[in-house]
Amino acid sequence: MREILGRRRRMRFGRRGGTARLDAALTCATAWQWPVLPGVGLQPAGSRGERGRGCACPDPECAVPGAHPFDPGLLAATTDARMVRWWWTNRPAAPVLLATGGRAPCALSLPAVAGARALTELDRMGMRLGPVVATPTRWSLLVAPYTLERLGELLHAQDWVPSSLRFHGEGGYLVLPPSEIGTGQVRWERAPDRDFRPGPGGGAPVRAVASPWLPDVGAVLDALVQASNSAPDGGSRLAY
Repeated sequence: MREILGRRRRMRFGRRGGTARLDAALTCATAWQWPVLPGVGLQPAGSRGERGRGCACPDPECAVPGAHPFDPGLLAATTDARMVRWWWTNRPAAPVLLATGGRAPCALSLPAVAGARALTELDRMGMRLGPVVATPTRWSLLVAPYTLERLGELLHAQDWVPSSLRFHGEGGYLVLPPSEIGTGQVRWERAPDRDFRPGPGGGAPVRAVASPWLPDVGAVLDALVQASNSAPDGGSRLAY
């Protein structure tokens, strides 16, 4: 009886987790117009024994277990609700991947410890941030879409950029909450915010757009470089 109850409880939790991922994917695709696709995901629990759950892709040494596209590939990312429902109905445990660039958000990411320090410094500087995605190993700051050409110009204008920074732009992807990947649970460190503007005649604020507000990549990059160079001893506050 205990075994049956445990199995039923796991089934309920599995459905709930799958429903949460489907709801998140639908919100991204339909409400925010962010193209998404399912990540490859993890092997079933217990399939790797003491080594833990590995990536469901064929590579036994996968460096980003669960957190990358496989089948379908990245080019399949869509905002079509029917496709999103079909994907997560058939694969309810699949991570939610955002295809970055184009008209979709891009991101800058840092190792988790450096990311936490960066947010503290940027808050102290009065920098308005958009959504921030946190995994146990890396934190990603979502920014407005940018081209590779503009990113190149911004980096060229800097004397120095933290080597721990990664850029998720056109042709890239980012795993979104509430996914589970090889390193653990993916969550919002800063939940998506909506852009509000004054109502007619200066009245109560109204929601201006459906999608979350995103900062400009140049402003975030400048702030990160400034924060990294502001340690009293001349070192980097973003060291990890």
